[in-house]
Amino acid sequence: MDLSQLFPHLYLGFSVALSLHNLMYCFIGVVLGTAIGVLPGIGPLATIAMLLPITFNLPAIPALIMLSGIYYGCQYGGSTTAILVKLPGESASVVTCIDGHEMAKAGRAGPALAIAAIGSFFAGTVGTILIAQLGPPIAELALEFGAAEYFSLMVMGLIAASILAYGSMSKSLAMVLLGLIIGIVGTDVNSGMARFSFGIAELTDGISFSVIAMGLFGVAEIVKNLEGSGGKRDLLFQKLKHLYPTKEDLKLSWKPIVRGTALGAFFGALPGAGPTIAAFSTYAMEKKLTKRPELFGKGAIEGVAGPEAANNAAAMGAFIPTLTLGIPGSGTMALMLGALTIQGIAPGPQVMTQRPDLFWGLIASMYIGNTMLVILNLPLVGLWVKLLTVPYRLLFPAIMVFMTIGVYSLNNSSVDLYMMILFGALGYLFLKLQCEPAPLILAVVLGPLMEENLRRALLISRGDPTVFVTRPISLGFLIVTVVFLVVMLLPAVTAKRKEALAGDAS
Repeated sequence: MDLSQLFPHLYLGFSVALSLHNLMYCFIGVVLGTAIGVLPGIGPLATIAMLLPITFNLPAIPALIMLSGIYYGCQYGGSTTAILVKLPGESASVVTCIDGHEMAKAGRAGPALAIAAIGSFFAGTVGTILIAQLGPPIAELALEFGAAEYFSLMVMGLIAASILAYGSMSKSLAMVLLGLIIGIVGTDVNSGMARFSFGIAELTDGISFSVIAMGLFGVAEIVKNLEGSGGKRDLLFQKLKHLYPTKEDLKLSWKPIVRGTALGAFFGALPGAGPTIAAFSTYAMEKKLTKRPELFGKGAIEGVAGPEAANNAAAMGAFIPTLTLGIPGSGTMALMLGALTIQGIAPGPQVMTQRPDLFWGLIASMYIGNTMLVILNLPLVGLWVKLLTVPYRLLFPAIMVFMTIGVYSLNNSSVDLYMMILFGALGYLFLKLQCEPAPLILAVVLGPLMEENLRRALLISRGDPTVFVTRPISLGFLIVTVVFLVVMLLPAVTAKRKEALAGDAS
């Protein structure tokens, strides 16, 4: 993007983000995000699902700024307890536990926390610059897309999310199909007939996105954590000494931070990859590149710097496809997209042209939010650790009451409460069966859009299905989708064939 165009856009963004109202919501978001990141087992996905009802009565800009602050604030907060207590606040901080806690036990918790904050700040800043630079050209390209291209792009996004999700790919694909089925509940846009409503009047408008999200992620996570919260937690309350890293620490950390930022931004922009895969990949890469691999797992500062930069860069990178194409790269981004639609804003490249104040205000708020986080994180370490002393039996009932009030307030309907409980039970079942629910929520968000674009493309082509392969961009997306499937399925098919041949030989 031409810098002469970028600076006026950023000026607009900062003029929006620096208003007292938006600054307040940015601050609330990053503080809430950090606090939630500290508490193990909740994470950004469940938190944003629970807090969606708060945003219903807010204007679109402060609502999105607050939800974004919660998301990248969680990436910061997760590292604090991972280092001090060996309890990752969310999944992306699992890698930080390995060397971060070893540093804390050796009396070097201060430098570990400082490097984590520096790496997170650098990665967050670079990620925000990437969104500002790459967003406009990608959105400009996307404006050339027709219905066929959008349908093929969404198919590619869902398949990529299934492949990169945790666990079995077949389970992930099944979750996508279930999400697509849930997404078509409601009224057919063409005929006006009710579909899959089972005679329940409240379902003719479809199942509320917030109800599904709060059930699958909120209720299910609460039940899971209550089930396994009996163990004692080893809290480290000793006073932090030598908070600032040494010159040697900085010398060892700057390259991992740069590499982690680059890898994290790449994984963040891929649908379904996200911060966790970015953090694990960076840790593996640093272990290969380091001149002292024997220290990894015993308190190597590179093992903290790289993954922390990666998970924050990935958190920022995930905004690129979400804001420019309307394709969420993760479950959390699907919730962000849901928040946009609740505000009456159609997601996609037109957001940048029709609501430049929203797009650039959100980007500017990310700069401000990252600065707030690096200033807040280190002085408040003691407070965040004390949060861990709150018993689960007190914390989770309070969250449950809040979610119940939020869900009921959507439509003043008891059916929504029953649906939340149903999806909570489903979410708990998915956790037990090791089925990743994120592909389902992606499919629920993208399903209606996919159907709309499929039908529109077929109407324009007078029912000719070859429209999806005769248009070059659409064909390109479908080829990439097939390549994804082949690459992931081929090893499994080869292994099964070898087993069969071995069985015949014996």
